[in-house]
Amino acid sequence: MKIAIVGVSGSVGQEFLRILEERNLPIDELVLFGSVRSAGAKFNFKGKTLTVKELKHDDSFKDITIALTSAGASTSKEYAKTITKHGTLMIDNSSAFRMDDDVPLIVPEVNGADAKNTPRNIIANPNCTTVQLVVALNVLEKLSHIKRVHVSTYQSASGAGAMGMAELEQQTADYAAGNDVKIEKFAHQILFNVIPHIDVFQDNGYTKEEMKMFYETQKIMHSDVLVSATTVRVPVMRAHSESIWAETEKPVSPEEFRTACELAQGITVIDNPDNNEYPMPLNLTGKDDVYVGRIRKDLANPNGITFWCVSDQIRKGAALNAVQIVEYLIAEGIVK
Repeated sequence: MKIAIVGVSGSVGQEFLRILEERNLPIDELVLFGSVRSAGAKFNFKGKTLTVKELKHDDSFKDITIALTSAGASTSKEYAKTITKHGTLMIDNSSAFRMDDDVPLIVPEVNGADAKNTPRNIIANPNCTTVQLVVALNVLEKLSHIKRVHVSTYQSASGAGAMGMAELEQQTADYAAGNDVKIEKFAHQILFNVIPHIDVFQDNGYTKEEMKMFYETQKIMHSDVLVSATTVRVPVMRAHSESIWAETEKPVSPEEFRTACELAQGITVIDNPDNNEYPMPLNLTGKDDVYVGRIRKDLANPNGITFWCVSDQIRKGAALNAVQIVEYLIAEGIVK
C-alpha cells in the first residue's frame, strides 16, 4: 500500500507524519507532495529521509493507493481529478467536498460504513468542531433521538493553522517584552481576549463555521437534528472545547449518558467535579480521544442534557480522523 500526503509542510500535514509513524498501518511506501515552495524539503519518516515532490497535473498518483490531502479547499478542488483519475482514494481534509451528495463525510465511530460508497474516489474529513461534536452526540442518539442541539465552542489558535499558533505566541512574547502587539491572522488581538467570530459571516447572521456544524452534523448522523452554534476563538494554543446542550425525544439521565460514554469507542470520560476533574485543553493536547465531562441535566429543559467536551483539533479534529478512516477501510478489506 502506497500512501501520499499532500500539503505535508502544514500543521495537519506534519501531524499526518507523526500519526502514521505511531500507528501500525501496512504502508509499503510514503510519498510527500507540496507546493512549489515546499518542493525539495526533507522530512524523516521511520528512519528514512523523504523529499517533498511538487504537486503537479501529471501521473504522479498512478500507483498511490490513498492520498491524505490537507492543502486547502482551492488546491483540493483543482487537483482532485489529477489525484483520483487512476483510482487513488483521496481523503480530503478541506471543506471542498464535504456537502457534495456523492462524497461521503466520515467520522469512523459514527458512520464508517458510508466510506464503502465513493463514486468519485473522494472521502471528506469533517470540520474539526463537527468531529468531536458528533462523536459525543452519537452516543446520546443511541439512547434517544436528538431533536436539537445548542453548542458554544471555545476554539484554539491551532484551528487557524500554524500561523494562528504563531500569532498567539508572538503576541504573548511582545506583551511580555512591553512591545506593541501586532494583529495579522485574526480579526482582533487573540491574547487576553475571546473573539466570537470564526470564518465569514453569512446572510442569516451565523458564520460559515457555525453553519458547517449545522449541515455536517445532519449529514454524518443521517439525522434531522437541528444545531445552533456560536463559535468562539480563545487564547488557547491547541485543542478545542465545546459546551453542548442537547434535547432528546425521551429524557436521558446523566448516569445513563455517562455510562454510555464510558463504553463508547473514541471517548474518555473525565467527570469528577468533587475533585475538580473535567476535560481541559491544556492537559489533552496530543491526545487521540474526545474527552467528555460536566455531564448534567439541563435545568431549562426536562428532555435536555448538557455536557462539556474537549478534543485536540489537529489530531482527532483533522489528521487522526483521516488516518482512522484508512484503518477502517483496511479492517473492512476495502483497501489493501
